Amino acid sequence: MSEHPYWIAFGDIHGHTAAFRRIPELAGATGVLITGDLTNVGGVAEAKEVVEAVKAVNPRILAQIGNMDLAPVEAWLDAQGMGMHRKAIELAPGLGIMGVGWSNPTPFGTPSEAPDATLGQWLAETYEKAKAFAHLILASHTPPFGGKGDVVGNGAHVGSKAVREFILRVKPALCLTGHIHEAQSLETIGETLVVNPGDLASGGYVRVGYDGHAVTAELLRVRP
Repeated sequence: MSEHPYWIAFGDIHGHTAAFRRIPELAGATGVLITGDLTNVGGVAEAKEVVEAVKAVNPRILAQIGNMDLAPVEAWLDAQGMGMHRKAIELAPGLGIMGVGWSNPTPFGTPSEAPDATLGQWLAETYEKAKAFAHLILASHTPPFGGKGDVVGNGAHVGSKAVREFILRVKPALCLTGHIHEAQSLETIGETLVVNPGDLASGGYVRVGYDGHAVTAELLRVRP
């Protein structure tokens, strides 16, 4: 057990739960942070299967929907006390997390997409609840535009300009993101560490640490 609290973060599960038991730090983590896409165009029943599989290893879960989850999943997560979309939640003294799920529009017309302006509004509204935290983590299913974490196979950047503007303006300590499976990356944008672990089926996850003074993040991988 680490002497300092740590959290395991991942997303883009899409119903593939086998990797949970292969994450060595998962059981001992202070909590689990799921950044979106629990299912593959699934509803509450599918999301519940994923959550129950995580709970079997670690029951301390915060989660939000991504673009591939049906909207009722959001209300179900809230009812379970796990939802973090448009919420600000204390993780430890001085450390908070704020979540914005869904995604900006895609060419595929997935279930939970919103205009970039709406994402920007959600970010601004949620930050009003979160700005008192000395150290802040942003969980954004959609990566910021123009970095390493939003590049698709043809080299195009498809992330959110609203998320990028928020990061540059607010300077959260860490942004946990996902959405673009092939863009596994760790980089700094402005003063913020931005981590996209890719999809969980490919083994990517993040270990987030906090020693009371600083937030750290390691991009890790388990074998598929």
